[in-house]
Amino acid sequence: EQPENRRTFRFRGEKVLIVDDDIRNGFALTSVLEQHGLSVLYAENGREGIEVLEQHDDVTIVLMDIMMPEMDGYATTTAIRRMPQFAGLPIVALTAKAMKGDREKAIDCGASDYVTKPVDSDHLLSVMENWMRGE
Repeated sequence: EQPENRRTFRFRGEKVLIVDDDIRNGFALTSVLEQHGLSVLYAENGREGIEVLEQHDDVTIVLMDIMMPEMDGYATTTAIRRMPQFAGLPIVALTAKAMKGDREKAIDCGASDYVTKPVDSDHLLSVMENWMRGE
């Protein structure tokens, strides 16, 4: 039984791409998203994330970790935004280090939204739902 105040999210198998170098984060997020009827693709770094996107043109939203080695979330988001086919793809930046100015930096790089870690799954799901239903 669900407590009264819990939101219900109705996703219909849409594809989500998680880009996060910490496999535990990826795993935790994947299980939450799959419980809500989403289909999840996972990439361990920015380059891989871009490759996955190029192979799956039906991804509806990207959850982008910011702090990654080599190619961070800012650089990856910027690169995705340079690809015309992904101009309108919602990208939600996820970051543990919520410093002043981080949100602006993420948005400036092309992120659609910004969620801090540890991720509150209800908050994340409602942000995702807003972007995915925003069309």
